[in-house]
Amino acid sequence: MSVDESQERRAGSSPDRPRSPASPTGHLDGQWEGLAEQARALADGRVTATALVQRSLDRIEATQDTVNAFRRVRAEAALAEAAEADRRLADGERAPLLGVPVAVKDDTDVAGEPTAFGCAGVFPPKQHDAEVVRRLRAAGAVIVGKTNACELGQWPFTEGPAFGDTRNPWNLAHTPGGSSGGSAAAVAAGLVPAALGTDGAGSVRIPAAWSHLVGIKPQRGRISTWPDPEAFQGITGIGPLARTVEDAALLLDVASGNHAGDLHRPPAIAAHEAAGRDPGRLRIALSWQAAATFTRKPLHPDVRAAVTAVARTLAGLGHFVEEAEPDYGLVGLAFVPRATAGVGEWAARVPDPRLLDRRTREAARLGRLLGGPLLRGARAAERRQQRRIGALFGRYDVLLTPTTATPPPRVGTLARLSGWQTDKAMIAACPYAWPWNVLGWPGVSVPAGFSAEGLPLGAQLLGPAHGEPQLISLAAQLQDALRWHERRPDPQPAPAAGLSPGDR
Repeated sequence: MSVDESQERRAGSSPDRPRSPASPTGHLDGQWEGLAEQARALADGRVTATALVQRSLDRIEATQDTVNAFRRVRAEAALAEAAEADRRLADGERAPLLGVPVAVKDDTDVAGEPTAFGCAGVFPPKQHDAEVVRRLRAAGAVIVGKTNACELGQWPFTEGPAFGDTRNPWNLAHTPGGSSGGSAAAVAAGLVPAALGTDGAGSVRIPAAWSHLVGIKPQRGRISTWPDPEAFQGITGIGPLARTVEDAALLLDVASGNHAGDLHRPPAIAAHEAAGRDPGRLRIALSWQAAATFTRKPLHPDVRAAVTAVARTLAGLGHFVEEAEPDYGLVGLAFVPRATAGVGEWAARVPDPRLLDRRTREAARLGRLLGGPLLRGARAAERRQQRRIGALFGRYDVLLTPTTATPPPRVGTLARLSGWQTDKAMIAACPYAWPWNVLGWPGVSVPAGFSAEGLPLGAQLLGPAHGEPQLISLAAQLQDALRWHERRPDPQPAPAAGLSPGDR
């Protein structure tokens, strides 16, 4: 069934749509101006890097007892780096993000900081930056801290004894999602204009959906995972979270590129340029079917209504939209060995495995059991799965699905379940994102509105290999129509000063 087939208006109005500024006056708007706007303001001399970084640090401290987005805060180092950025700006130097504060997830190495990835225990500081952090620094970005993540990135919530509960700025009783929930919460609360997360089964896209953000899962290898040649047997990649498509695309461009040791090295793209282009008239398949997992995955009616509204907007913009389903086959049989093997590899790095969650220890044991021939078979099946699922793109340009099947759960809903109960609840809430991690292909989650209770919801734009530019152009066109970036969460009450749980 088509969605508003009668709409025949061409998509967009010009090949180069102007991006909407964060503030219509051209001045900085409290904590809400975006990545691109902050970079422009710094280059124009309207603000200093020291002022922006200090404001970011003040906001982090003011919300840490409520939102709890950060595991590590680099206050002294970040201010020193901001002062150096101001000196460089005064000397006339320019770089894409020179002096702009950003954050990275706590699975990403930053020299001088531990990488605990949600785990308890004492981790040694890293001697070197990850390749992606090196690229952020080369672009002039100031990394203010490392954001919370659930233990080894396994679950769509960000809670744990090592750092406490990270909460959704839109409603503190609910999770922002996971495993990149700290990065999502930091951006949604206006602590930083953009942040990096990692996505192994939707861990950028899920918190983007549940925090009213744009989240991009790029093509495998687009952003280097070095010092790991690949992450979690190739299913995990690094991606940006931001309030606007322009900011997410800018951060993607800055972070993209490869180390000589990377296993996956896709051709370069120009993401930020794509955010300003008209996507043309596209054929879009609207899918409600999730890949087979032999568990119940009911779709919440508020999610169905929100994604249907996005589909109607796309049809109104001149795109051809109809319901069609990809042939997923048994893609889950390839996901489980790779995911659990990745958990086992990370668990082996933990200084004290006894402190790991019992579910993590179970997953690591399963990864060891499924290693060897089963893991090799799962990797070998990828090409067949790409051909089967990718057949959809012979008829359509883009696949539109819900990002999640439900609104964000309340904090604590999943954290205290057994391993099997957690798996069932996780699959029921988030059945749509993970197949694209097996394929290694790009996807973009965009805000799709709110539930009846006022909780954020998301829609997912999925494409074939190397399809980020088209997805980004389409997402930017949707943003122009829906104006999601103009809606912000209510201010959080200011707690007592000081940083709360975790090793900050």
